[in-house]
Amino acid sequence: MSEAPQQGEFPRPPFPEQRQPMPGSSAKMQPQPDYGEESYVGHGRLQGKAAIITGGDSGIGRAVALAYAREGADVLVSYFNEHEDAHETARLIESANRRAVLIPGDIKDPAHCRSIVEKALTEFGKIDVLVNNAAHQASFSSLEDISDEEWDVTFRTNIFSMFYLSKAAAKHMRAGGTIINTTSVNADSPSPQLLAYATTKGAIQNFSGGLAQLLAAKGIRVNCVAPGPIWTPLIPSTMPNEKVKNFGSQYPAHRPGQPKELAPVYVMLATDEASYVSGATVAVTGGKPII
Repeated sequence: MSEAPQQGEFPRPPFPEQRQPMPGSSAKMQPQPDYGEESYVGHGRLQGKAAIITGGDSGIGRAVALAYAREGADVLVSYFNEHEDAHETARLIESANRRAVLIPGDIKDPAHCRSIVEKALTEFGKIDVLVNNAAHQASFSSLEDISDEEWDVTFRTNIFSMFYLSKAAAKHMRAGGTIINTTSVNADSPSPQLLAYATTKGAIQNFSGGLAQLLAAKGIRVNCVAPGPIWTPLIPSTMPNEKVKNFGSQYPAHRPGQPKELAPVYVMLATDEASYVSGATVAVTGGKPII
C-alpha cells in the first residue's frame, strides 16, 4: 500500500470555475485528480489475479486499476466511449508490467455485460475480482426536471448493470473470488439534487448485502465501498459551478478526497487476507459517518 499522505498535500476548495460536457475528462480538470501515479507502491498482494473494473477509464476506476496492477493483477477496463482516458489507464497498467484489456461499450445492455465477462475469460482464463464501479449522475433542482428517460438511464447504468455483470461473472469465479460494488455516502445521506443517483446507490448497498449472503456458500465475497466527495471528472461534468468551486468543503476534512485515497480499500477487499469480510460497506468519506 502507498504511504499515508500528509494533509497539506491535498488540494482544497475553492477550486477554479470549470465546466465540462458529460462524462468529463481528467486532463481538463483544475487541479487534476491524483490517481496515485507517483505514490502508490504495490507489494504483490494481488499477484496473479485477474480483475474486471467498470468505469476504469478515469476517476475511482483508474486509481483502482493502477493499484491492482501494481499489486500484481491483470486488469480488464470496461468503459463507455472515453477512449483517450481509457488508453491512459491502460498505459498505467502496462507500466506496472501487467496486462491491460480495454473494452468499450454500453453496460446498460445485458448482452454487452456478458461480453465483458467472456472477454475476460478469453484473455485471462479466469475472473478473480469484479469491481462494479461505473455510474451515471446528473443534478436536478426539482422533481419535475427529472425525465422518465433520465431515471431509466440512471438505474440501468448504476444498478441493472451490476446484476448483469455479477450474474455473468459469479458462475466463473472460484472460491475466494470477490465482487466489490461502488455505492456512495448518498446511500445513507441522499442529496436531493441527486435523487435518481442517490436512490440507485441505496439499491446497490442493499443488492450487495443480499448477494453476499446468496454467494457465501460458493466462497465468493461481496462488499461495497461508499465514497464521500471524490475529485473525479464526474464533478465538473454533472454539477453546477458553485458546487464544483466548493466541492468537499462541507465535509469534516474540508476537502474532497482524491481517487488514490480510495484505491487501498479496494485492494484490501480483493485480497485473500479479507477472507471473512463480506456483506460490508466501507466508508471513505473524510470523516462523515454513515449509518
